[in-house]
Amino acid sequence: MAEEVTAPELSQDDVLVLDDDRFAPENVALVTGAASGIGRATALVLAANGLTVVGTDVDEDGLAETREKAADLDVEGTVETVTGDLREDVPEIVDAAAEYGNVAFLANVAGMQHIDPIDEFPMEAYDRMQDVMVRAPVQLAKECLPHMREIGFGCVGNMASVHGHYVTSDKVAYNVAKFGLRGLTQSIAAEGEGDVRSFSVSTGYVKTPLVTDQIPDTAEQRGISVQEVVEDVMLGQSRTKEMMTPAEVANLFAFGFSKHASHLNGGDLRFDGGMTLTYE
Repeated sequence: MAEEVTAPELSQDDVLVLDDDRFAPENVALVTGAASGIGRATALVLAANGLTVVGTDVDEDGLAETREKAADLDVEGTVETVTGDLREDVPEIVDAAAEYGNVAFLANVAGMQHIDPIDEFPMEAYDRMQDVMVRAPVQLAKECLPHMREIGFGCVGNMASVHGHYVTSDKVAYNVAKFGLRGLTQSIAAEGEGDVRSFSVSTGYVKTPLVTDQIPDTAEQRGISVQEVVEDVMLGQSRTKEMMTPAEVANLFAFGFSKHASHLNGGDLRFDGGMTLTYE
């Protein structure tokens, strides 16, 4: 069981390297949730493409591990880190990122999960998730847009989900947040005047700590085994019977930020193994 949900270590062979003049050390990519999972992988992939990455998270130790991993990979760019709470420190985080160069790219990746039916869902947990997963990305976009407009280009990538297209039970805060991120994506595109683009990434289940940690709760809520959660709940409707890796998701952010995605504006990169578009 553990082998099925354990994220593999990211290596240079996993990284999509793109030819793009804007992937340069003077340009900064701000990545949230960079202490682990998809956020860490995104920071590493963007740094491997030559950008100066500023990763932020509340987890200072995790950020240190991300920097160490960047050094181990000998990335072309750099990974700098800023410890901060997305519920309180957004302006300071963006100001810190701007000290490293032109804030050109923003990857809103940070996420969290809580499992409970709506009539039992604690509103404290709901509010915390909305603050981190919706309000903070809006505020980060608000703070980053002036920097992007000043240099004449920029792009915001938002980590959505298949749960921003259709939903499952007992995850009301997560579902609402992911739909909200797709709305933010389209709002940025509407106001970006063609110079600042936006896109979202919608995947199925990815081998991250967030997924691993929620499996036992889902099993308990549904009264089934952990194995049944993976095989029937998570991958039951997917045609690709393997979870994505964080590196594969990070590569989508790199592509979305690149010149090769110049017509991707307000759109959603749905990589879900056929989960939402097929049925039996």
